[in-house]
Amino acid sequence: MQNFIRDIIEADLQSGKHASVVTRFPPEPNGHLHIGHAKAICVDFGLATVLAGRCHLRMDDTNPDAEDMEYVAAIQRDVRWLGFDWAEHLFFASDYYEQLYEHALHLIRIGKAYVCSLTEEEMREHRGSLTEPGTESVHRGRTVDENLELFTRMRKGDFAEGEHVLRAKCDMASPNMKLRDPAIYRIKRTPHYRTGNAWCIYPLYDYTHCLSDAFEGITHSICTLEFENNRDLYDWVLNQFEVSAEPSPGTIPCRPRQLEFARLNLSYTMMSKRKLLQLVQEKRVSGWDDPRLPTLAGMRRRGYTPEAIRAFCEMIGVAKNNSLVDVGKLEFCIRDDLNRRSPRVMCVLAPLEVQLDGFPEAGIEPLVVPSFPAELSLPGSRSVPIGSRIFIEQEDFSETPPPEWHRLSPGAVVRLRHAGLIRCEEILRDGTGSVTGLRCRWLGHDEANQAKAKGTIHWVCAETALDVEVRVYDRLFDVEVPESLEQLNPTSLAVLTHCKLEASAAGAECGASFQFERHGYYCADTDSRPGRLVFNRTVTLRDGWTRDDAKDRADTREAALARQEKQRAGAAMAARAPSAAGLEGVERTRAEAYVAAHGVSEAVAVVLAQHRQLGELFEQTVGAGASGKAAQVTANLIANELAGHLSDGPRALPFGGVELAELAGLVTQGTITHGVAKEVLGQLVTRGGRPGDLVAALGGEALSVSELGPLVAAVLAAHPDEVSRYRAGKNTLLGFFVGKLMRASRGKADAKAAEDLLRSRLG
Repeated sequence: MQNFIRDIIEADLQSGKHASVVTRFPPEPNGHLHIGHAKAICVDFGLATVLAGRCHLRMDDTNPDAEDMEYVAAIQRDVRWLGFDWAEHLFFASDYYEQLYEHALHLIRIGKAYVCSLTEEEMREHRGSLTEPGTESVHRGRTVDENLELFTRMRKGDFAEGEHVLRAKCDMASPNMKLRDPAIYRIKRTPHYRTGNAWCIYPLYDYTHCLSDAFEGITHSICTLEFENNRDLYDWVLNQFEVSAEPSPGTIPCRPRQLEFARLNLSYTMMSKRKLLQLVQEKRVSGWDDPRLPTLAGMRRRGYTPEAIRAFCEMIGVAKNNSLVDVGKLEFCIRDDLNRRSPRVMCVLAPLEVQLDGFPEAGIEPLVVPSFPAELSLPGSRSVPIGSRIFIEQEDFSETPPPEWHRLSPGAVVRLRHAGLIRCEEILRDGTGSVTGLRCRWLGHDEANQAKAKGTIHWVCAETALDVEVRVYDRLFDVEVPESLEQLNPTSLAVLTHCKLEASAAGAECGASFQFERHGYYCADTDSRPGRLVFNRTVTLRDGWTRDDAKDRADTREAALARQEKQRAGAAMAARAPSAAGLEGVERTRAEAYVAAHGVSEAVAVVLAQHRQLGELFEQTVGAGASGKAAQVTANLIANELAGHLSDGPRALPFGGVELAELAGLVTQGTITHGVAKEVLGQLVTRGGRPGDLVAALGGEALSVSELGPLVAAVLAAHPDEVSRYRAGKNTLLGFFVGKLMRASRGKADAKAAEDLLRSRLG
């Protein structure tokens, strides 16, 4: 599939910058790979494959506290299972320890690194903030000889952990905090799983990664967006060395280019390796291969196929912006793949025995039915015996059936899947009156011709049925965007121990996948033993989570995504944009005045000061009467919304400060919400007008608390189950109610007022 990273690489190849492409997949061996890593693997290995290059597998093993050869083996197994191979190109960052050390000495010799003796807390205090520059360490002025001696002694083990670190000498005033003299070596007394006690100093990731790429001849270092700010440091380190084919501590063989793409965020899924480890360590799951986990080991055990995972990664593509992908898309790909490869069998999960009167004494020949009844082009059939005793699902019988019941009930006729018709004639009970079985009549040819079946049910022959255990897995978390391990789905696993499976599956090997007709796709688990098969539910036949509240989930997902993206964008802007202290002359004076006189945030003040048209418009608005809160609202609208409309440069606008002051007044008076104000501002940019008229045309006036009251009552009355769950302690449902109320109000409700009123009414 074509994407922006492939476009960049192809352009580099066509220009002659590179003769061939070399990528790498660099996991840290401190845990198992998960579905997020699968996307990265498909990108790294996939691009190298389609562009006739190669991809390296490199273990980023510079933290001896958490790494283990067990994880190395698991990573290799997962990458191969996913369908990729690195041939002879397996590397370890620990292979380069000596080279990395020599290159660090080079940085010291050219005055670009120094040994710092500040404590970790002192370094944190010296680092500054997003709006304030850092403070240089008192040890930054150490001479080259002093630094060489101290660093050499660090390697020899003369110092305790935390006593010294080696720091890159970058720029303590840099707007990118990654460049504020980051540590590149630290002392650790932990033995390394490969090098043992040979080293007591270890390089940090940002130093190790870029040089490892260079040592291996990587052309394009592809990573996810959380490393976007690290790119400046990646390039800074490489720029301290000459590119040369002659190896030396002052040279590197090539200068790779870092490219970032959006990581995979999957709904109802937690991707933090640290939190996944916590789940395992606290035994909230059975291990790294628990089928509910998003690890590749867990997905493999659950019955997911590598083909389906690759198809999913192809479906979602490679994007520049983070997004939340609906887990339903992954499940769709799983169903689509398993539908073509999983033979059908019948399995009764909650058996109810049925005795068939009138069944031929000689019996009937075993039924021969297709293994893929919906795909007759696929080969395969199976023999299904039938006798005078069968098992059906308990839920397929109702003593007092509801209207439109299409299954078995007293006197009703149903068709047995692949077989004949039966009519229920007697209910069998135990001493307590509970239903223990049914007596039904097997309808002969003449009776069957006259009877009308209400529906079709599946069954299993009692004489030949296999006793199997079935583990019904569901999503591990019951909220769209899980943020805590306390948001686990309490019904994510149900173990059914008395299931009955048709005999044709008797020889199922571990990992074999079947479609249990009417139930879903299941695979044989590793816990299976001779005479006792265990099956895991891989996925249902259809998306059981797509019900009437699907739109609510979509709204929640979009809201969570918008919140995450806003936070990420804000952090990126703050990290890269200069603070007021970094401005000079008139711009600095203006920014400081906006902050002091109007309470505008420093980040917004910088935007207004740097972009003259925006600043003048803000000043016009203040001159038109916007002050206090109204001035702050105006400044935020200009810097955060209007700036996007003027990204191509200054241009004439069909409105001025008077209109903006009016718009800000409508917000501060509570007449409209901030969301409506953004919409009105967009219309002002497009066609001008008066904000009051535009609000009236939109019908966008905010609802008062008294007007919200009836809407709240209606929302709560329409969702009694959710109300009960909330009052029972499911506080995360508050977002569900807010979403419902915002939709009912057509966006006219103030979100904070809506939340407060809901809390009050819900108790």
